[in-house]
Amino acid sequence: MTGLTRGGTAWVPVFLMAIDVEKCIGCGRCFKVCGRGVMGLRGLTEDGDLVDAEDDDEEILKKVMVLEAAGNCIGCGACARVCPSGCQSHAPAD
Repeated sequence: MTGLTRGGTAWVPVFLMAIDVEKCIGCGRCFKVCGRGVMGLRGLTEDGDLVDAEDDDEEILKKVMVLEAAGNCIGCGACARVCPSGCQSHAPAD
């Protein structure tokens, strides 16, 4: 898939494919720049399970961003530009 920028230059969107929870620091910068609801904040337990970030019943080691609605991604790449940990994987549409 190829689009055009306002100036007529060809542009290929790169879509968010995955978030590496081992690298993610849960800062939420990607969440703040995405107006499409693609990501959400979850808690990562000692067992490697993802739980509700506000769940008091689980022992959460850290909070991480997860891909929640991949179909909402428009491939703008804003999330990748603000991510300080490089935890995201992006790819063009097949």
